[in-house]
Amino acid sequence: MPESSTNRVVQNNAGVPDYKVLQLQPKKHDYLVCVFVINEGTRIQNQLEKMGKYSNVLDILVADGGSTDGSLETKFLKTTKTMALLTKTGPGKLSSQMRMAFHYALESGYKGVITIDGNGKDGLEALPKFVELLEQGYDHIQGSRYITGGHHENTPLSRHLALKILHAPLISLASKTKQTDTTNGFRGYSAKLLADKKIDVFRDIFATYELHYHLAIESGLRADFKNIETPVSRVYPPKGKIPTKITPIRGSIHVLSILFKAVLGQYKSHEN
Repeated sequence: MPESSTNRVVQNNAGVPDYKVLQLQPKKHDYLVCVFVINEGTRIQNQLEKMGKYSNVLDILVADGGSTDGSLETKFLKTTKTMALLTKTGPGKLSSQMRMAFHYALESGYKGVITIDGNGKDGLEALPKFVELLEQGYDHIQGSRYITGGHHENTPLSRHLALKILHAPLISLASKTKQTDTTNGFRGYSAKLLADKKIDVFRDIFATYELHYHLAIESGLRADFKNIETPVSRVYPPKGKIPTKITPIRGSIHVLSILFKAVLGQYKSHEN
């Protein structure tokens, strides 16, 4: 680990929110796992400590939406295998964090990016398989708890039903590709997909959950992209507050509105 870290500010890139970079270690691998987080407290700290064992096959990046809980202090991050911390200073939520992370990854020369939530629900043991599939040339890799080898526990019934009855069928129909776990943010993307001008990920229209759905649909429609699902584990706490940023009523309505817009092609690029 380097004796000191470096800081820089990234600003004024079209379609990319402004952000700060705290570089803790140099780039070592061709693939990057981006952990999306905002105020996850000990959950993100425990997750980063566990992720360290996979730093032999990929670099670990934290993409922070602006945490204020002190969980991502430099002193703590230096005790982990975290390669860099990005802190978004521009507007937007999850999709803005994704655009920030994708910009960093492409500018840094990574061949592919794995995305994962920072709330500790996802089984980290799947990370090497994502790297393997990216190496094999897959462009969109959807982690699924619902295919053979997948596993889930304590999934809220409302989410399970919404996914099975509405979300997955609509994304599958729109993408012309069977997809079984379309609300799961544990995914892999090739640099080829992220840099494609017709996919056009660097647009301010992607602010909350739009980008997940757009990439799932558009990559499925294009014959020059290879799509696959891979089994993953997702375990919710058996009791207590569900670790999520989606509120039961307003948040769910917002997610559904984005889903319908994506299925109807409202996020397609003008390059298409």
